[in-house]
Amino acid sequence: MPMDGLMLSFLTQELKQRLEGGRVDKAAQPERDEVNLSIRNHGENMRLLLSASAGCARVHLTKARRANPLEPPMLCMLLRKHIVGGRVREIRQIDADRILEIEFEHVDELGDSAKKTLVCEFMGRHSNLILVGADGRILESARRVSEHMSSVREVLPGLFYERPPKHNKVPFDAPEEEIAAALQGANGPLHKAISSSVSGLSVQTAREIAFRAVGATDAHTQELNMEDASRAVARAIGEICREWAPQLLFDGETPVDVTAFPFQSLQHLSSRAYPTLSEAMDAFYEARDRQDRIQQKSSALHRVLKNNIERCEKKLALQREALLGSERMEEYRLKGELLTASLRLVKKGQKSVLLPNYYEEGTPMIEIPLEEKLTPNQNAQRYFKLYQKARSAKILAKEQMEKTQEELDYLEGQMDNLGKCREEAELFEIRQELEKYGYVRKNHNRRQLKALEPSKPMRFSAPDGSIVLVGKNNLQNDKLTFTANPQDWWLHAKDMPGSHVILANPQAGEAAILFAARLAARYSRGSASTRVPVDLTRRRYVKKPSGAKPGFVIYTNQRTLFVAPMEDLPSDRDPGKPNGSASEG
Repeated sequence: MPMDGLMLSFLTQELKQRLEGGRVDKAAQPERDEVNLSIRNHGENMRLLLSASAGCARVHLTKARRANPLEPPMLCMLLRKHIVGGRVREIRQIDADRILEIEFEHVDELGDSAKKTLVCEFMGRHSNLILVGADGRILESARRVSEHMSSVREVLPGLFYERPPKHNKVPFDAPEEEIAAALQGANGPLHKAISSSVSGLSVQTAREIAFRAVGATDAHTQELNMEDASRAVARAIGEICREWAPQLLFDGETPVDVTAFPFQSLQHLSSRAYPTLSEAMDAFYEARDRQDRIQQKSSALHRVLKNNIERCEKKLALQREALLGSERMEEYRLKGELLTASLRLVKKGQKSVLLPNYYEEGTPMIEIPLEEKLTPNQNAQRYFKLYQKARSAKILAKEQMEKTQEELDYLEGQMDNLGKCREEAELFEIRQELEKYGYVRKNHNRRQLKALEPSKPMRFSAPDGSIVLVGKNNLQNDKLTFTANPQDWWLHAKDMPGSHVILANPQAGEAAILFAARLAARYSRGSASTRVPVDLTRRRYVKKPSGAKPGFVIYTNQRTLFVAPMEDLPSDRDPGKPNGSASEG
């Protein structure tokens, strides 16, 4: 359910009860379009999330903690200056629309009581967070809007704050008679007539209202008695406003939406009730928002890796061509030796000569092209030079191909690691490694994050209770492998990029080993296959060559299992036990 005026009205009531009168202890701005306020009230510490993200603008209490930049943005610094230490005086929704105002009372530099207002506009891609002083002037905003960006309204420090232009709609909390009257004469689909006549209602909410009023989400006004339908719509809106019941909707195991009231039009979806709307929204958005942020921040690295992989593939193709060209070296050597052995039969000025080939049975004749300007001996030496050149090219091409293939394997491994990132620390570690090897320029961004805790490998429990650890990137793989017990089992998908997997039980049985092998297959480039070869050996047989890049190892005494990748895994955030029993693929 989008953050429409109706959804915001439920949240406003909830936040008023929880936060009004509370003291603001901290203010943070982990993202350009997101502010977190720590507020203590009723003996409880709460964190208020305010997001102006175009895809999921919203406000609710959250338990999630986000890393902050080294240097806070201007909006964050002004929030700390003006509202930290102050109290939440009032939380109000404006005109039943998608605008929330949070008024703070604090003591200014002169010791006088002062008021500031944080205006939260949840308007899709036009969403914004705006700090306004007591005189009505804008102090700062998450997004500055100049006259070149909008001819309707500017949002810049120093200007007086103006609310977005009003639409001639009836508020959803207006008397039923007014709502019914606004719908008279409407034409087209009923749900569009509702959303265009009543403010604060998204199309999704309007479809639910239409379903409750006339029994169909896509009913058309021309098919209805609009006098009766208008009254039914007004009654349905009134009913919904009284049906506070936060819940998540699921399609199978996947959460697809969060709602403030039961959606009768979506009864085919399963649901889970929550005590508060904030808890429901936090559960729904946390994983999705985190993954969206990771995808946004990993896009540049993905592009760098993709370009370098394509470069290596083209380079490898050219080196293969050079290697094929060197295959004539034996032909050059043979012609040089035959000319040397038969110099008396060759005369200067000839274009070619037929000579017996003593290296083949029956000594068949072979035609050897000649350079007319060269003597017979010079022609022989020319072929020996061509032989030496082709021989050197073959050796060099092999060496270059090995280096290029090694680089390609490394880059493909990093691309695989990038797909496993679920936390910002994991992404940061990959970037640091790519910076070290010159694929990415060092980050001199002033909004660089504060030092993040080292990321941790995934942790699973095998059927016998054994712990299985799975690395997510090269740094994790190295640390995981070389801090493990030498007798622990080490697993890796054979001849392809993938995670290092440690089965931390030297006496583990076949069921646990196969379980770990299926995890190794799952977290490899072969995860889409039905059978993946996975090498298994004791950790003590795994070595790291001197000077090798992170994640690269050599190993011996292995045996290979062919297994099906693990399916139905739990979330990386809280792995628990993967579903399904382990068995050989």
